[in-house]
Amino acid sequence: MLKRVVVLVSGGGTNLQALIDAQQRGELKNGFLACVISSNPDAYALERARQAGISTKVVSRKSYASWEAYDEALLAALKEAQADLIVLAGFLLVLGEKVVKAYDRRMINVHPSLIPSFCGDGYYGLRVHEAALEYGVKVTGATVHFVNEVTDGGQIILQKAVDIHEDDTPESLQKRVMEEAEWVLLPKAVSLFCEGKL
Repeated sequence: MLKRVVVLVSGGGTNLQALIDAQQRGELKNGFLACVISSNPDAYALERARQAGISTKVVSRKSYASWEAYDEALLAALKEAQADLIVLAGFLLVLGEKVVKAYDRRMINVHPSLIPSFCGDGYYGLRVHEAALEYGVKVTGATVHFVNEVTDGGQIILQKAVDIHEDDTPESLQKRVMEEAEWVLLPKAVSLFCEGKL
């Protein structure tokens, strides 16, 4: 049976687009994008999903009094979507322990560095690339990993290195890491999961 992949988003949805494109090319073996859930009602990712004919749902943090209540609502949405695999693709909220435990080894995240470098609390978006450039590393990349209770701490599934250029800015580096690593690794990891190879 085809595995149902649910993607959690908060923003523009570039990694979601990479998954949609891979699905259209027939690269998501034994799985399909069943639903996109956004923490932000204005996320452009929702539009990308609609254009691809994928069902969408908004579970906004602001609508819930506590983190516990939010986690419950998110769990209900994931259950309703019958998620076999959850992909965090630019999801800007840290998931509660209850959610993480419910989907142990069935939830993956893509992080824009070679973990264990430049990861953990506070390292997201451009901050990761700023840190890499400040530190002066010559190689960075992206990592797809299972999600556990530790931010960026789950078991690594795939990594891909990307060279840093002399004239890189955080923005140019972010773009190259996405194009050369994130958008390649994420569909590959989803496919491996759906094929039962992880």
